This record gives sequence, structure tokens and C-alpha cells, in this order.
Amino acid sequence: MKVFVIGTGLIGGSFAIDIKATFNEAEVYGLDKSEENLDKALDLGFIDYKSNIENINLADVVIVAVPVDTTVDLLPIILDKINDDCLVFDVGSTKEKLCITVSDHVRRRNYLAVHPIAGTEFSGPQAAIANLYRGKTNIVCEVEKTAFKLQERGMEIFSRLGMRIRYMDPISHDKHIAYVSHLSHISSFMLGKTVIEKEKNERDIFDMAGSGFASTVRLAKSSPAMWAPIFRQNKENVIETLEEYIANLTQFKELIENDNFKAIYNEMEDTNHIKTILKGIS
Repeated sequence: MKVFVIGTGLIGGSFAIDIKATFNEAEVYGLDKSEENLDKALDLGFIDYKSNIENINLADVVIVAVPVDTTVDLLPIILDKINDDCLVFDVGSTKEKLCITVSDHVRRRNYLAVHPIAGTEFSGPQAAIANLYRGKTNIVCEVEKTAFKLQERGMEIFSRLGMRIRYMDPISHDKHIAYVSHLSHISSFMLGKTVIEKEKNERDIFDMAGSGFASTVRLAKSSPAMWAPIFRQNKENVIETLEEYIANLTQFKELIENDNFKAIYNEMEDTNHIKTILKGIS
């Protein structure tokens, strides 16, 4: 099985590591705009060969793991060049625009829209790790538009990597993911920004930061090259989540201003229910 991984960073590289570990016959070809990334991926051993878009007709599977704005431009080109028996899937955090972009492509049947809910705050080939996807949810959109035998190929890969499958339409995916992922990243970036700006005048502030601060701003270390396009593509849903979040922050501020600490206690106690909802999620 010839697997072409476009984007050899954390997400694409982690797929490559696990595919090589679980499919003995797999040959992994790396494509990346950065020659340095390709050299690093070769050194780390999770790709076998460097390649380019002109050789993609040789692929049995193509994994597109680049920023979502690049994927929108690149996916139709990939579908133009692949052979008729090749499966193409991307791993982007937005799905509606991408599915619309390829909806009328003659090889739409070769494409499977997926979003593995997995990752870390790190980027680049050196960030790729084994078993990143084990036990994680993989959201699959518009599965009925993919040829059945290619669905099976994709599901075999996901199954061997230990992923749980959840089916969802692209509009619902983008709306829900804005709350549970995109808003989290914005919150982390803005908390980090607030503290950095304050630190200009209070040099000791980071000496006082504990594990709670570190875990809350962890996502602020994520790649802007990946996240800015996500916010652009999911603009309407992101704005909706921000409006609700800002309203809650404003209400919390007003409760403090009015010395209504009983209400603050109740708000926090009610929100503690999230411990039950997220039980078992690492």
C-alpha cells in the first residue's frame, strides 16, 4: 500500500508512524512545502521517500494534513491527479467549505471528509508521536458520498489505529467544533496575551504562575499558521461562540462588581457538572 502524506508535521507524521507500525506492506511518501520538514521526517524514519504532487497517481491512499485554507485549494488538484482506486482523506478542523468545494468534482467518490479529534500544542515532524489517535474520536462527514470500497479502506486504517468513529454532517460538525475546540484555542491565546501584556510591567508574574495557568494557556503554543485559517473558514460559528462566551464573562464580572458571591458560587457549582461530562477524557 502506497500512502502519500501531504504535510509531515504533528498530524500527518503521527498518521505515518502508526500506519507504518500497523501495515507491514505500507510505503510512506512525504510531501511538504518545507524541504527541511521532509529531511527531518526521513531522518525520523516515518516516511520512506520524498515525493511531489506529480507522482500522486501512484498512491493508494492520500492523507492531506495541511492548513485548511491550503486544503481547499489543494484538494481539487489532488483529485484531478489520483488514480480511480485511490482514497483521499483530509484531517482538517473545518469541513463545510471543503465539502462544498469538491461536491461536483468528478472524483468526489474518492474523497472521505474526516476530522480526528487528536493533537497536541506542538508542531513540525519532531512533534509526531506514536498512538496519537488511539482511543480518539474520528468524525466522518458525508460518508455516503464516498465509494464503498474506499470507505472500507479508510475504516480499516482508522480501526487499526484504534479510533472511534462518529458520523456527522459538515454543518453540524463545524458548529459543534467551534464550541469544544475553536473557542478553547481563542480563550487560551487571549489569556496568554493578557498575561504577557501585564508581565511588561510586573516582571514577577510568571514566577507566580502554577500548573493551572500552564494547563490553561497550553493551547496558546499552537501554530498560528494552522489556526488563523480555521477561524476564517468557521467565522460565523466562531463569532457565535465568542458572543456567548463574552456574555458569560460579562455576567461573571457584574456578579463580582455587585458582591453577589452566592451567585458566583452557584455558577461554579453548576459548571462543576462538566467533570461528569468529560470523565475519562485525557
